[in-house]
Amino acid sequence: MSAHILVAEADERQARVLRMYLRSEGHEATIVHDGRAAIETARRLRPDLLVLDVRMPKVDGQDLCRILRQESDVPVLMLTARSGEDDLLLGLGADDCVTKPYSPCELMARVGALLRRVKRSAPAPAPDDAVLRVGPITVDPLRHEVVGPLGHQVACTRGEFAVLEVLASEPGRVFTRSQLLGRTGGRVSAMSGRTIDMYMVTLRRKLEPDPRRPQYLVTVYGIGYKLTPGTGSGADGAGPGPPPVLPVRAPRRSGRVSCPGASRRR
Repeated sequence: MSAHILVAEADERQARVLRMYLRSEGHEATIVHDGRAAIETARRLRPDLLVLDVRMPKVDGQDLCRILRQESDVPVLMLTARSGEDDLLLGLGADDCVTKPYSPCELMARVGALLRRVKRSAPAPAPDDAVLRVGPITVDPLRHEVVGPLGHQVACTRGEFAVLEVLASEPGRVFTRSQLLGRTGGRVSAMSGRTIDMYMVTLRRKLEPDPRRPQYLVTVYGIGYKLTPGTGSGADGAGPGPPPVLPVRAPRRSGRVSCPGASRRR
């Protein structure tokens, strides 16, 4: 499957190698060497996939991924020199990560897997009644649109949308992390419960009036998550708290103290 791929790689020699391999796979490759150029080029060309180096001048890969994720759900493959950085990058919206040094053949395999996943998860035509509504939140699988509680459209990454769509399909049902990973149909790339937790954090930032006290995206401790219409949940989905304990004021006492036999005449 031929695609247009934007490669943002600070190392010019490495960028040339990537372009050679991408072209050998039948893809068109555009190369830039700093984050600012990557933003401008991505907005202008709208590529099918981005390959981003984390360490870039002007705008680094983390900030670049965060910015582009607010504007598009184009798949992003991050190149990092730090092992163990995957969770952070996936939380920012990256679809996959490769640690340097890497084999170009491995990278081409990851690129191909991402492109196939995008094609496989493309929404099929659906009637308007397929729109999912849970309280003030609307999820439209056909148009890949989410409307938040305040009536505004909310930009979601592919993974965020996949998780939210599953939760909205059965409002009030508690899904474990494993069930959410299984029901997203491959649209969540990293197969770990930690990835689901990160998506919940970012979704709460976008949908909840107060992310620290979620009303809609509720945690059921020890089990998983559910989406509710927002009727009176407490902090982090723990349910309504106990009624406040009001202070009880002791009755006022006069200065006289009654003692047995005090009224008897001496």
